[in-house]
Amino acid sequence: MNRRRHATAAITVICALTVLASPALTLQASAAPLPPPPPKKSLEEVRQEIDELYRKAAAATDAYNLAEEKTKEQSAEIVQLARLIVDGRKKIDDLKARAGAAARAQYRNGGLPDGAQLVLTNDPQLFLDAAGRLKAGAKATTDLLGEMTRAQAELDTYAKDAGANWTKLEANRVKQAKAKKEINDKIAAAKKLESELAAEERERLRRLEEQAQLRAQTTWLGTGVLDGLKEGATAEGRKAVEFATAQIGKPYVWGAEGPKSYDCSGLTQRSWGAAGLGIPRTSQEQWRLLPHVDIKDMRPGDLIVYFKDASHIGMYVGNGMIVHAPRPGRNVTLAGAGTMEILGVVRPS
Repeated sequence: MNRRRHATAAITVICALTVLASPALTLQASAAPLPPPPPKKSLEEVRQEIDELYRKAAAATDAYNLAEEKTKEQSAEIVQLARLIVDGRKKIDDLKARAGAAARAQYRNGGLPDGAQLVLTNDPQLFLDAAGRLKAGAKATTDLLGEMTRAQAELDTYAKDAGANWTKLEANRVKQAKAKKEINDKIAAAKKLESELAAEERERLRRLEEQAQLRAQTTWLGTGVLDGLKEGATAEGRKAVEFATAQIGKPYVWGAEGPKSYDCSGLTQRSWGAAGLGIPRTSQEQWRLLPHVDIKDMRPGDLIVYFKDASHIGMYVGNGMIVHAPRPGRNVTLAGAGTMEILGVVRPS
């Protein structure tokens, strides 16, 4: 019995060794090569990818800023409506108190108001006087009921408007949170790409960026777009330019409106605010709501809007240059107005 078990075990081991040694299986095991590593991106491709990530972050920043503005507006409206609701409730309570006093007076007179009691007199003059007072009392009661109805309708409207504003407020908070996540994701991805480069490559990347901007500016100026351009600015335009140029060197921070840091539209809004003119908060709203002017009529203080989605904006300061807050990791700076894809020009004043 023991010999049979030993023989069975030996056969099992031999079969296993035979299978493992099979040339077919060995060939199959070695026939699946590892996939080739992805081709390494050129530095120019990396630069373009980083630029695109920052552009998408800028578009998301505009969405965040717009949602934040709407949130502020709706919060202020809710506060105002809350005050109106409190005042409305006080008014209704006062009207109810007056109506209750009238009802109690009527009850004390046996269910009839004072005027009706006097109507029962046999004196004609007293009758006429009482009739007049009765008519006036009836009108006062009707007016009181009408005022209560109107006050209640107003209160219902205020409550309905407050509810609608709460709904909008929550929707804009959701938009803010979504935009904030997208901004942070894009910036993190761009920074990761840069961090993976060696110091020498990062320096080459910076030079490539400068060269690309110089080419774009040279091409733009070469079209003769500024030929015959009058450089005169209005008094307000000069004030806006003075403020904007005084911010050079301060860091870009998305969503920032100064005084220590700015995003692109935060800088243009504050600059024109310093000149005494309020303009919309975001680059897209500035493009949508401010008057458009032709580039050939451009003057210092005008705002140049960039890219098809109006996701970037800078202030024209003359001599073919803008002041703008470029992107995360950069400071407010002077740059060629033609270094980016121009969508158009708007004039705050």
